[in-house]
Amino acid sequence: MNSLEAVPAIRRIDTDRDDLFAIDVVGHVSPMDAENLFGLLEAAYLLHPRLDALVRLIDHDGVDWREISEDTLRQGFAGAVDHIGRCAAIGEPDWTTAALRVLPSPIELRHFDTGDQIEAWRWLAAREL
Repeated sequence: MNSLEAVPAIRRIDTDRDDLFAIDVVGHVSPMDAENLFGLLEAAYLLHPRLDALVRLIDHDGVDWREISEDTLRQGFAGAVDHIGRCAAIGEPDWTTAALRVLPSPIELRHFDTGDQIEAWRWLAAREL
């Protein structure tokens, strides 16, 4: 499969909250996927200066962090700190502890096992459509 045929690893989840940015992260996250994610977030910030997020990992197979530009990462993390209130992370691996070391911020991060998805949605006062 060439890059034009690759299925994006970042997929939006429709929810009942306009101010909830919810995504599935499926498989391996390439630098193009990361650029797409940060672009989607920037657009969401324009619509909602404060929002919550839900990140559901499905068959997660890593991220090419070294191949993503430092400027992209710096801007992406700064945007998250400025705009995201709560973030529910569902699935493995649990990246929330490492994220809190990198992002000392007011973001309230909470990890949920895959079997606890209902509780994650409840914590964000939302549901998947």
